Amino acid sequence: MILPVNFSAMAEALKTRIQSDLNRARKDRDRGRALVLSTTLSELKNREIELGREASDNDAILVLTRGIKQRRESAVQMRSGARPDLADNEDAQAEILKEYLPEAISEDQVRLMIREVIAEGNDKMGAVMGRLMPRLKGRFDGREASRLVQDELAQ
Repeated sequence: MILPVNFSAMAEALKTRIQSDLNRARKDRDRGRALVLSTTLSELKNREIELGREASDNDAILVLTRGIKQRRESAVQMRSGARPDLADNEDAQAEILKEYLPEAISEDQVRLMIREVIAEGNDKMGAVMGRLMPRLKGRFDGREASRLVQDELAQ
């Protein structure tokens, strides 16, 4: 049986951890890290305004995964525009954000989860993805998960 991930069980609230790391980066005069963390906190504050409540760790993880995705997409565009220096910067920013996500899970573990969801009677792509993605949130790439689901359903 697959249990949902309880991100709130982390020792320190994610938002608090990002804020303390931002303060440390400022003290250390690490401008790159400070910029990434302050931007992330700003995006998180915007999310709180949208929700009308304090952001949970799950909300913070959503903001982080969006930030990583945006930076990865920007890096691809920069490389296609012959700007590898800017692409490397985007990749470095994505790596900083990745540090705040829960531990990633392996492809084999995801395949096991997919097989369990299929064994529960879900045999359509949408149904499998609907049951799978909440369990993978912030821990595995959605596009890659989609590819794995297609592979498993084809077998």
